[in-house]
Amino acid sequence: GINVWCAAGKGTFGTEEILRRIEATQLAKLVSHRRLIVPQLGAPGVAAHEVAKRSGFHVLYGPIYAKDIRAFLDNAMQAKASMRRIHFGIGERLAVVPVELVQGGRHALLVAAGMVLMAGFAPGGYDTTVALRDGGRAALLVLGAYLGGGLVAPLLLPWLPGRAFSFKGAIVGLVMAAVAMSPRGWELAGQAGKLETLAWLLMMPAIAAYMTMNYTGCTPYT
Repeated sequence: GINVWCAAGKGTFGTEEILRRIEATQLAKLVSHRRLIVPQLGAPGVAAHEVAKRSGFHVLYGPIYAKDIRAFLDNAMQAKASMRRIHFGIGERLAVVPVELVQGGRHALLVAAGMVLMAGFAPGGYDTTVALRDGGRAALLVLGAYLGGGLVAPLLLPWLPGRAFSFKGAIVGLVMAAVAMSPRGWELAGQAGKLETLAWLLMMPAIAAYMTMNYTGCTPYT
């Protein structure tokens, strides 16, 4: 699945790893054939000719999904067209969303907490009311952009314009910022001032763009 594709792209699953496993398990002594079925999505990291040259095992690329392995074997190890087609529907997109959200969640929460803390500093001392009001609003905007890029954009992935994931995320962040800064979308936005409004219109798309760009590693897209 996607984890194999990601591992192959990062070099943790590939030619050398396969060769190490063949040697470590002494596979040549355990089987009489010299065929090795490798996940199709692992192909970016595997040099089939190198595996054959150094181990004697010939690489055959299996189907995309593990559920098709039995049918693949029954079909003389010939993959049907449907076995080569990958699907990335809404359920599959949602399944990998928690990975990205958890990895960056601590940083997002620290930034949000910092917003609340810093908002309370004033010339006359520290104002808890202001910290909770203005800082709380800022924290929600940061977390909103974080979820926009890490959750909303993956859900809307096929329908968002552009090819680059960063651009898709930026679109989501910009829409969220525009709504939040609108007097109708957020009553306090009118009091924030033009400079703060501009800052959020730049910062929220940037946060969302980063999160969606990072999501690329969880997908079959390159």
